Amino acid sequence: MFQVTDLSFRYPKGKDDTIKGISFQFSEGEVFGFLGPSGAGKSTTQKILIRILQDYTGEISYRGKDIRSYGRELFDEIGVGFEVPVHFSKLTALENLDFYSRLYQRNTDVEALMKRVGLWGDRNKRVGEYSKGMKVRLNFVRAMLNDPKMLFLDEPTNGLDPENARIIKDIIRVFQQAGGTVFLTTHLMHDADELCDRVAFIADGQIREIDSPQSLKLRYGRHSVEVEYREDNGIVQKVSFDMAGLGENDDFLTILRSKELVTIHSGETSLDDIFIKVAGVRLHG
Repeated sequence: MFQVTDLSFRYPKGKDDTIKGISFQFSEGEVFGFLGPSGAGKSTTQKILIRILQDYTGEISYRGKDIRSYGRELFDEIGVGFEVPVHFSKLTALENLDFYSRLYQRNTDVEALMKRVGLWGDRNKRVGEYSKGMKVRLNFVRAMLNDPKMLFLDEPTNGLDPENARIIKDIIRVFQQAGGTVFLTTHLMHDADELCDRVAFIADGQIREIDSPQSLKLRYGRHSVEVEYREDNGIVQKVSFDMAGLGENDDFLTILRSKELVTIHSGETSLDDIFIKVAGVRLHG
């Protein structure tokens, strides 16, 4: 879908490159996560891919064709959800969507989508009266407005409660199942782990790792099993066993046979932990 080769970018007043020679690609029907802390270059890269920023070096192709060679037909195929919602606050939600819908050759079923995100009942309310979470959900509807083939989403669940975040993630998954492609920038590793087929870790304008979440966990994660069990005196003990040779570990088998188990689970490393190990920085400062 997109092929990016040796991409670099420096803002006009910047002393150093914000993007430093990165290369990656993602395929049609893939949810590709672009993950990193604030200031790492996530949003800048997205803005380059959607042609808001154009003074870059390197090569970018969309469907095998240089992105610079496309006209407005490119924007009829892509939907964009910016990190900061862009709305006309004195217009109602429907008036906002009607305005933006006129920019495209085709549109989606706005009523169905607004009902899905829980905004249909507030469709005639001015956006200036919306809460932050409502604006985020309306921002997502706007990204889907032109029935896109390709979605660029920048922190799509940031600021949402768990219930509304789940609705957005479910819509993203349905969009992918229908053949859609998603470029997802986020610092929320749980979202990436749940949604993405592959992820790229970016820090200080450089890509440090690209792989599937599962492969990253296998490569960098802990391979252990943690067991909590209750002693005869009622005290709960916790012990960890290496996963290698677990079936022949006498101490582990003794606990299984003779103790009251409280919990047992694999010691899987999170993407947050792996990012810190790979990039050497924390996601949340």
